[in-house]
Amino acid sequence: MKQPLNPNSVFSSCSFSRHHKLSRFHFHEPRFVEKLQNCKDLASATSTHSNVVKSGLSDDTFTTNHLINCYLRLFRIDRAHKLFDEMPHRNVVSWTSLMAGYVNQGQPNIALCLFHQMHGTLVLPNEFTFATLINACSILASLEIGRKIHALVQVSGFGSNLVVCSSLIDMYGKCNHVDEAQLIFDSMCVSNVVSWTSMITAYSQNAQGHRALQLIKEFNHLRLDRPNHFMLCSTVSVSASLGSLGSGKITHGVVVRLGYDGREEIASALVDMYAKCGCASYSDKVFRRIPNPSVIPYTSMIVGAAKYGLGTLSLQLFEEMIDKRIKPNDITFVGVLNACSHSGMIEKGLQLLNSMNGKYGVMPNAKHYTCIADMLGRVGRIEEAYQLAKSVKAEGDDCAILWSTLLSASRLHGRVDIALEASSRIIESNLQVANAYVTLSNTYALAGDWENAHKLRSKMKHVGVHKEPGCSWIEIKASTYVFNAGDVSNCTQGREILSLLRQLEDRMKERGYVGGTAGLVFVDVEEEAREEIVSLHSEKLALVFGLINTPKGVTIRIMKNLRMCRDCHQTFKLISDIVEREFIVRDVNRFHHFKNGLCTCRDFW
Repeated sequence: MKQPLNPNSVFSSCSFSRHHKLSRFHFHEPRFVEKLQNCKDLASATSTHSNVVKSGLSDDTFTTNHLINCYLRLFRIDRAHKLFDEMPHRNVVSWTSLMAGYVNQGQPNIALCLFHQMHGTLVLPNEFTFATLINACSILASLEIGRKIHALVQVSGFGSNLVVCSSLIDMYGKCNHVDEAQLIFDSMCVSNVVSWTSMITAYSQNAQGHRALQLIKEFNHLRLDRPNHFMLCSTVSVSASLGSLGSGKITHGVVVRLGYDGREEIASALVDMYAKCGCASYSDKVFRRIPNPSVIPYTSMIVGAAKYGLGTLSLQLFEEMIDKRIKPNDITFVGVLNACSHSGMIEKGLQLLNSMNGKYGVMPNAKHYTCIADMLGRVGRIEEAYQLAKSVKAEGDDCAILWSTLLSASRLHGRVDIALEASSRIIESNLQVANAYVTLSNTYALAGDWENAHKLRSKMKHVGVHKEPGCSWIEIKASTYVFNAGDVSNCTQGREILSLLRQLEDRMKERGYVGGTAGLVFVDVEEEAREEIVSLHSEKLALVFGLINTPKGVTIRIMKNLRMCRDCHQTFKLISDIVEREFIVRDVNRFHHFKNGLCTCRDFW
C-alpha cells in the first residue's frame, strides 16, 4: 500500500477528460453477488471468494466490486485493498468503494491519496466519489482541501447534485464556516431531508441553535418530507444545547409518533436532552425504557446525574453498567470522575482513576486528570492538584481547561503563588485569556492585594481583553427570553421586573440577607464586573420575569452562559422558600435545583 501523499498536493493540478477507459465486461452469476451481499462473517466471505475464483470470475469487475464491499462491511480493509490492487479493470465503483472504506475507518488521508491515483487512470468521479472525498475533508476539518474539492465539483458538473451539496454543507459546518454552508443550502433547487438535516447540524455545531430551531420550524411548516431519525437526533441535540425543554418535548412526541423511540441513538439523545434541560426524572424514564442500553446511553445518564449533583446515582449507574459487562469508554470516566468531584467523593475518585487502565483498559488523558485536579482543589488539597497539573501533558483546550481548573481552586483557597503560574500558563495557550486575567485579579483581591488587582484590570483594558458578559435565558410557552446583566431596556416588563426584585430583596433582608458588596465582585470569576449591577445579574432578571409570567407551582428553568455566583445562589435559595417555588438553573458547570431554601449542590460547586 502506498503511503498517503501530502493532502495539499493531491489537488494541485486535477482536471478530468471527458473520455475514459471502459471496464472489461464479464458475465457474472447472480448467486455469487447475492451470497456476497448476505455474508455475515469472514469465513463465508472467504468461501464465496474462493468459489468466484474457481468459476473464472476473478477478472469480472462487477463481481470483484461486490467482494471488495463485502470485505469492507466486515472491517477487513486490508483484504479489500489487496483485491483492489489485483483487479485488471477498475471502474468508478471500485475506486469509490475503497475510498469510502478508508473514510469509514478514520483514515481520510488515504482516501484522498486514492483519489489522486484514480485521476491518473482517467476514470471519472461520480457524485458518490465527491461525497466521499468531502466527507474525508469533514473528518480532517480541512477547509483548504474542501474548497479545492468544491471547485472540482463545479468543474465536473455536480454543483447542483443533491448528494454532493448535502456533503458540502456538512463539511463547511464542521470547518466552522456556516455562512458558506448556508450559501450552498440556499442555492439548491431541490432539497430533501438529508440536506435540511445537514444545515440544521451545521447551525447546531457552530453555537447557532436558535437558527437551527427556526430551520426546523420552517421544514415542518413546509411539510417537505418526513423527518428521519438523523434529523430527529439533530433536533433533540439542538434542544439540549439550548436547554429548550418545549422543543425537546415536541420532538419527543414526533419520535414516538413515527416509531423511532426504539432506536438507541435517539433514546440516548433524549436522555441527554432531558438531563441538560434539568429534568432528571424524565431522563431516567427514557433510559429505563431502552431494552438493552449500550455504553452510550449509560454514559449520558452518568454525565447528566453528575451535573445534577447526584454523585451517588452516577456511581450506581457505573456499577450497574460494569455488572452487565458493558465496557466503559473515556467519556464514561469523565462523567463518573466529575460526579466524584462535584459530590466530594475524593477517595472513590482516586480509586477509579488508578483502576482505569489496568482494570478497564482505558488510558487516562488530560480530561481525566483535570477532573482529579478539580476534585482535589475543591477540598483544599491545592498542592497535590498543582503537582498533578505540572505532570500532565496537555495541549490546546485541554491545557487551558486544566490550568483554569487549578486557577479557580487557587483563587478559592487564596494561593496567589499557584494562581500566578496557572494564569501564566493559560495566557501562553492563548485560550480563555479573559477568564485567566479576571480570576487572577479576584485572587489578588481576596488576598487583600488591591493594588495588583486594579493593575491587572487596567492591563486588561490596555491589551483589549474583555470578560464575557453574563447572559441568561428562560423559555416560556415555546418562546425564549434572553437577559443580559444589568439591562432590562429591551423588556416591556422592565419596570415590573425591577419593582418585584426590590420587594423580594426586602423580604430576603428580613431573613438576614446582605446584598452583593464590592468585595464580592472580585471573589467569583463569573460575576459581572461592576458593583452597581451585582443585584441585577442576568439570572436574577430571568427569575423575576419567570415569576411574573408563569402560574404558581410551575418550575422555573433558567440557562446561564457563565458560572452562577455566590450572591445569586444565595438569592435563589431564599426566594425559592419565600415564594414556595422550585427553580432549576443550568450554568456552565452544572445544575442547581432550588427548593424550600436549599440547593441540590449543597453549596458545593
